Amino acid sequence: MAAANGKRIVVGGLLGGLAWNVWSILVNAGLLAKLYQEEEAAGHLLPQPRYSFFMGLWILTLFALGIGLAWIYASSRAALGPGPLSALKVGAVAGILAGWPGNLAQASWSPVSRWLPLGWMADLVVGCILATLVAAWYYRD
Repeated sequence: MAAANGKRIVVGGLLGGLAWNVWSILVNAGLLAKLYQEEEAAGHLLPQPRYSFFMGLWILTLFALGIGLAWIYASSRAALGPGPLSALKVGAVAGILAGWPGNLAQASWSPVSRWLPLGWMADLVVGCILATLVAAWYYRD
């Protein structure tokens, strides 16, 4: 079993994190923007985040998660084989693990529209898949 290429993991993960950030912006600033305004007006969401640095932290988090997904993909190549199908599997499993439980709870118990948790779950699931596919594309032998 060959050792993983650490530089390719980091660079691929950063590229994957970039793809995920673009997707996240499309989802949150585009598709969900009107719902955020409506839920804020109804008092269901805070008008400002509790952490003033939330946006920067979210961006850094997605880059870090992209690196983590690149590492998982590189580690799984021995068992799943290299390529986009393996990246898709890794990304989908990670995305479902990250996105399903918390957003199911949000949809069940929060007073917000169920479209918000669905959008948040799509952000996580599709974001994980995109990040892993981009990282796998870069990680090629």
